[in-house]
Amino acid sequence: MIGKVARTILVVALVAGFFWIVPVEKMRGQASAFPSTRNGEWPMYTADLRGSKYSPLDQINASNFSKLQVAWTFKTDGLSPTPEAKLEGTPIMIKGILYATGGTRRAVVALDAKTGEQKWVYSMDEGARAAASPRKLSGRGVSYWTDGRGDERILYVTIGYRLVALDAKTGKPIPSFGKEGIVDLKEGVVVGKDKQIDLERGEIGLHSTPTIVNDTVIVGSSMEEGLAFNYRTSMNTKGLVRAFDVRTGKQIWRFNTMPYPGEFGNDTWENGSWEWSGNMGVWTQITADPEAGLVYLPVETPTLDEYGGNRLGNNLFAESLVAVDLKTGVRKWHFQLVHHPVWDHDISSAPLLIDATIDGRPRKLVAQPTKQSYLYVFDRITGEPIWPIPERQVPQTNVPGEKTSPTQPIPTKPAPYARAFLAPEDVIDFTPALRTQALENLKRYLWQSTPYIAPQLPNGQILGAINVGNLVGGINWPGASFDPETGIFYGQAHNSAVTVSSISEAYAQTVKPETQREGRGPIWDTEAVSPGRGATRGRGATTAATAPAATADTTARGTATAEGTAARGTGERGAATTAAVAAALAAAAGGRGSLTTGLEGLPIAKPPYGVLTAIDLNTGNTKFKVPHGDTPDSVRTALQRLNVDYPEKTGQPGSVGLMVTKTVVVVGDPQVTAPPDRPRGAMLRAYDKQTGKEVGAVLMPSQQVGSPMTYMADGRQYIIVAVQGTGGAGGQYIAYALPPGTR
Repeated sequence: MIGKVARTILVVALVAGFFWIVPVEKMRGQASAFPSTRNGEWPMYTADLRGSKYSPLDQINASNFSKLQVAWTFKTDGLSPTPEAKLEGTPIMIKGILYATGGTRRAVVALDAKTGEQKWVYSMDEGARAAASPRKLSGRGVSYWTDGRGDERILYVTIGYRLVALDAKTGKPIPSFGKEGIVDLKEGVVVGKDKQIDLERGEIGLHSTPTIVNDTVIVGSSMEEGLAFNYRTSMNTKGLVRAFDVRTGKQIWRFNTMPYPGEFGNDTWENGSWEWSGNMGVWTQITADPEAGLVYLPVETPTLDEYGGNRLGNNLFAESLVAVDLKTGVRKWHFQLVHHPVWDHDISSAPLLIDATIDGRPRKLVAQPTKQSYLYVFDRITGEPIWPIPERQVPQTNVPGEKTSPTQPIPTKPAPYARAFLAPEDVIDFTPALRTQALENLKRYLWQSTPYIAPQLPNGQILGAINVGNLVGGINWPGASFDPETGIFYGQAHNSAVTVSSISEAYAQTVKPETQREGRGPIWDTEAVSPGRGATRGRGATTAATAPAATADTTARGTATAEGTAARGTGERGAATTAAVAAALAAAAGGRGSLTTGLEGLPIAKPPYGVLTAIDLNTGNTKFKVPHGDTPDSVRTALQRLNVDYPEKTGQPGSVGLMVTKTVVVVGDPQVTAPPDRPRGAMLRAYDKQTGKEVGAVLMPSQQVGSPMTYMADGRQYIIVAVQGTGGAGGQYIAYALPPGTR
């Protein structure tokens, strides 16, 4: 940590694997009992319950953004036995205190908002329970609650899937909440038909922060990746969302994202396939409209992300936006974005609750960003699409036993904020030779100017299907933002995630219904786990450079990402590496007959590789779409070698979070670069909200990982961003502010 040492007497306690450092002196309070961005605070992960990531502060603006200096830093190395490089958190700030997570044990820290001085820290060593979790490391952050009369709490979900309530002033667990401050979230979670998961080894977890609405805390779920284990013998945990009393920890309601018999939607699972299917958690942020009494649940993909022969039917509520009653959890409406999902298009970011005026009529909207780069916009009360979302015919699978949906709902408006598919005009064209080679490569694949081309079984004519999005496209877990004063949506998106989707014959034989129904057990049972599975927890994928810090992702199913940034390593889900997979990956990414053969290490899609897009939701029209980020070093080097003059920035592949203030849009680079005109590092950038013009930038030591946030403390505005650790060190939170006296 950099900054003054706190002049506070500390009491250190160690009890039953937990520790906290408690200040004897009380933290300073402020007059306002309920926090708000209007008070210069940032009271929750997304700034507010609507998911805006907006602050009305304007001390930092277009005229002075480039003058920002580092006010303080907080390094997370000391929060756990080993450093955590990939720090995904976004702090919250209430009454002059910053609350955040960090370290491989997901420690919670309270920091002085002006200096970064540590006030207290709470951590839990969960041992084997944490080791079994599909969601490790420090997660995305914490949540805050107060009764307005002095009871202030910080709530978060541990690596081992426990909901913990801490006293915001001291960091001590609240004894009256659950059992001594803890609710075991694994209790009541099932696998198969009705089997309680193992409380130690059962695979379920969560990176996201709880959503607190009034006195209700809502928690989602995330499971083991559905492709990395022997599906013939193993079953995954079923997804669910639950609400608890914030004072006592008592469960209020439960919503089964995979409907049980007798529940609405169960008939969309043919042949009783709901029983042996799993996943379908809500692993991203949940938003809510307290006035309407509605909570919005973005649901992920079912087990076996890109194969559904074991779960024929539309598979509700997979990849659906579901609105439920805040008090009861009863479904009010839903819209399935993808029928019978086989593209891994998890709804990966928070629904945005936006008020706009459309055709002269005030409308309450919910806008859902996606990996596929479509923004689905509905009336958030009724679920009615604001603009038509017709069912369109899509190419079908050739995999035996699979039955993909003949149509998919595709929005007519707004236009996609990034590429939704690879059109001929999107193919690389730096030189005629490169374009000719790329078009020749594409002849080996099922490639059409349409999204949702189903995974294919390779044959003599094709090697697979070409899609955009899938694993890392569009907007991922960092989410989007909007300006509640104007109704304008802002999103930074990956614009070049071209993927190859294929199902190998061997994989199809392994997972087909005839070979998987007998003798299956929970994923954690030793007798149900195939040898070596533990080496590929998570997706069981690896990464390799094929383009600008690009990756190819391959598993037993034979799917590859021909261009991406960090695949699962971006934090959406974990990834692991094995030598065997790495060898197969190298062949898929750059071997003979591959998608990128002969392209000089460049992506098959032309720039921009990453974009910042603004959409006016009063009209549905795009205001601007501009490249985001400097040209990746590998691309710049390749273009120099080819004597190609490309003066514009190409933008960078990847999805990172952003925020909006009264004056600017703020978002950092997803990659580190070293252009000739500045030192090596990544930039935190400010853009004009109306035009997309870059109006300021400051250097960061490494790429942005967590989303930026801002607040005011003693008349000075700060911007905080979590950046990647380098050289074996952990990630760090960096606070930027203007030099004293700057206007």
